[in-house]
Amino acid sequence: MAENGDTSTGTVTTTWKEKAMPYVNVKVIENVFSPEEKAEMIHGITEAVVAVEGEGVRNYTVVVLEEVRSGDWAFGGQRVSTADVHTLRGSAPLSATA
Repeated sequence: MAENGDTSTGTVTTTWKEKAMPYVNVKVIENVFSPEEKAEMIHGITEAVVAVEGEGVRNYTVVVLEEVRSGDWAFGGQRVSTADVHTLRGSAPLSATA
């Protein structure tokens, strides 16, 4: 999109895309991912956004990881727990403080 504005006064209004920052919200079930895995996710998601949008958006890219309580997530009407996800991953459950 091009810039809009009154060139006679020198004022220029930028478009929404030039003002918007990339925002990615990821929801995961609590106590599944370690802090290191969460950091890796944030890094990988940021890199994916930069690969598409360009290096200029790196410092403006917001990634939010939200943890959903065990059992508050469902697939096809079936509740999913932290233990269910660990079974799928083939990993041991994390402590509640992770």
